Amino acid sequence: MARWGVVGGGVLGLMVAHRLAGQGHDVTLIEGVSELGGLAAAWQLTVPTDGPDETVTWDRHYHVTLLSDRRTQEMVAAAGLADDLRWVETKTGYYGTDGQLRSVSNTLEFLRLPGLNLLDKARLAGTIVYGSKIRDGVRMERIPVDAWLRRWSGPRTFERFWKPLLRAKLGDAYQAASAAFIWATIQRLYAARRSGLKKEMFGYVHGGYARLLDRLAATLTGEGVKLVLGAPVRRIRRDGDQLAVDTDIGTERFDEVVLTTNAHLAADLCADLTAEESARLRGVRYMGIVCASLVLRRSLAPYYLTYITDPETPFTAVVEMTSFVDRAEVGGHNLVYLPKYVAPDDPLFDASDDEVRAAFLPYLQRMYPALTEADVLAFRVSRVRRVFAVPTLGYSRRMPAMTTSVPGLHLAGSGQLPFATLNVNDTLGLVEELLP
Repeated sequence: MARWGVVGGGVLGLMVAHRLAGQGHDVTLIEGVSELGGLAAAWQLTVPTDGPDETVTWDRHYHVTLLSDRRTQEMVAAAGLADDLRWVETKTGYYGTDGQLRSVSNTLEFLRLPGLNLLDKARLAGTIVYGSKIRDGVRMERIPVDAWLRRWSGPRTFERFWKPLLRAKLGDAYQAASAAFIWATIQRLYAARRSGLKKEMFGYVHGGYARLLDRLAATLTGEGVKLVLGAPVRRIRRDGDQLAVDTDIGTERFDEVVLTTNAHLAADLCADLTAEESARLRGVRYMGIVCASLVLRRSLAPYYLTYITDPETPFTAVVEMTSFVDRAEVGGHNLVYLPKYVAPDDPLFDASDDEVRAAFLPYLQRMYPALTEADVLAFRVSRVRRVFAVPTLGYSRRMPAMTTSVPGLHLAGSGQLPFATLNVNDTLGLVEELLP
């Protein structure tokens, strides 16, 4: 039985620890902050009332589970909450340059979209269907995403439909991204349909990730995993036959260590890596996220996700969580996320919550004219500078390896996901790759 250390208490680190414990190892999980979950952690939103303020607890960032997300459902089952998954059929909205909000929840509604003629729409639909049938991600990462979309959808459809969406998710980095980005997105959305599941059904756990993470922590403790929270890691170094993990509260020594941070932080923490390994880690191009959570008095629309192709939008999309999550989960209120994907050095990271509100809210009111300032009961902003590794051309040939030159040191994070989107299910695939 080996002694393993897992650095990082996000869902990936939790499930790595779960897998190792199941294999009979002695496992310690180390997390820098006082709570588990990482990007999937929950947080609190304060709603002022005439009496004591009300607290709404839900996920810090928006998450959904698809019917085809096997790994995520296995994680929920490991927490003993399989029976608490709620499945709801969702609708999708579209807000274009004409300032009109429309439903695009079915084929007929899609065909009614303005701005593209029937041939454009046929080519757009054909692009998506064709992309769903491609199985070779390596082939797709040899092609720039804009070139692939222009070829199959046409230049007008690219400029009016694809380009605004690419810029919303990748900013100017879309010009460096490969077609593997859009391919991975299409593959995930079509996974359920290939399984014979024709409806767009999204799921969530009753109680949200706060409850899921609490139960996972209890499961790990019951399996003998030692949880060390509030212990920022400063260095991971080879010390004789073991690896020493230096934290703010002391040093732990292990036979094997799995580091589940972003690639840049991994390079900072692991000084024993070779120059080439460090260069690969630091060469990963990331997008970060500034995500506002809003608690509202009223619903905005019946759509879970509203795509925005207007280039003037200050945020990427509107995610109305309570369009499919029961409002009773959030105190009877309405919960909306306004995400903005930006480069790690974007000035938006340094803006205060009030400044983000002043930038976001006027546009949201333009989209939904009935929304007033008084309808906004709470507004809180999450900021994470490195979230999503941009799949640049030929990325799989340059990405950091999971097993390093340092004996016993393993890396697992978004930098090792060349053909995936930013979601829990794809991230959990690294558990199977690292520990088959």
